[in-house]
Amino acid sequence: MRALAFDEFLVLLLPLPLIVIANWHERPPRGEQWYERTASLLGGAIWLILAMVAAFNLVLVLAAVTLNGTGNGGRGLLGYAAVLLVTGVVAGMLIAAPVRVVVARVLPIDPRSAVHATALVLSVVLVGSQLASQVSVDVLSQQAQAGSALAPIDLIAQELPFLLAAVLGVGLFIRRDPRAVLDRLGLVRPTAWQLVLALAAAGIFYAFGNGADALSHIITPGVAQKVEAANQRLFGQLADPVGIATIALSAGICEEALFRGAMQPRLGILWTALVFAAVHTQYGLSLDAAAVLVLALGLGLLRRITNTTASTACHVVYNTLVGVGIGGVWLVPALGVEAALVLAGLAAFLTGRLGSLKPAP
Repeated sequence: MRALAFDEFLVLLLPLPLIVIANWHERPPRGEQWYERTASLLGGAIWLILAMVAAFNLVLVLAAVTLNGTGNGGRGLLGYAAVLLVTGVVAGMLIAAPVRVVVARVLPIDPRSAVHATALVLSVVLVGSQLASQVSVDVLSQQAQAGSALAPIDLIAQELPFLLAAVLGVGLFIRRDPRAVLDRLGLVRPTAWQLVLALAAAGIFYAFGNGADALSHIITPGVAQKVEAANQRLFGQLADPVGIATIALSAGICEEALFRGAMQPRLGILWTALVFAAVHTQYGLSLDAAAVLVLALGLGLLRRITNTTASTACHVVYNTLVGVGIGGVWLVPALGVEAALVLAGLAAFLTGRLGSLKPAP
């Protein structure tokens, strides 16, 4: 088992400076100190920086085509180049204000906001780069054969950038103070009924995940075995209580803060769910990946009718259930408890006891 390499951790942190710069564009620092002038200058250059991010995808396309031309590629490399080409073009188009005005008709973004534009561009680049990798190589086989077993510190290092992106994205210490950041992210005190609904949803998601996994083994047994082997390779050393707790808490807290807390109020449930599914590369292009997308949509709906605290509780409990597993003598009592939670959650929803979440400011 090895620790996450320092250079891999740095790659995960790469988007953070761009997120900060976009916030500086929204609220430039005032003052004559060198760092204030530098921050203001960088904020004013955000559109140029975003154009460079989009153009970098086209540079990768040229590199891929060149490699293919020298016989070092093949159909997979051409697929990689094609996906990146589309990614670069779409990301570049989103820099244009008229395009964002059109996007604002379907997503609750402010077309004038550099922060919202940055979220759009980065999310498109993320989905495009992940899809390009999936269509060009057999990611599942690579992970199953050469993937490194993860330690708890690896999980924390992989998830922490999501939390940092969330709090920096909504403008911590630039546009909002800590209290306002928590409100914007939907990390508020939940009601008891909201927690009941979160627990009920976690049980439903767990049952759905097991069903999807069983269906995957029936319909696409070869792919399902690859997914199982890849996950065993990556997470096989985390079956002890410390490992399960680390998976449940780090993913549940950090991912919900970014995806349901920061992104969803601006990018909508569907696109946020697609981005969420894209970062779970350990499922490759499989029915399990489609199941992750459905679960992300469910978490998005839960966040919409409650808050991010409730969706976080649901995510943590779901991951715990997956890590522990329920079977044998515990199965019948667990089903009874889940049935009671589902009925209570449904009653709370129908009677309006869940409360409401005000739109994110």
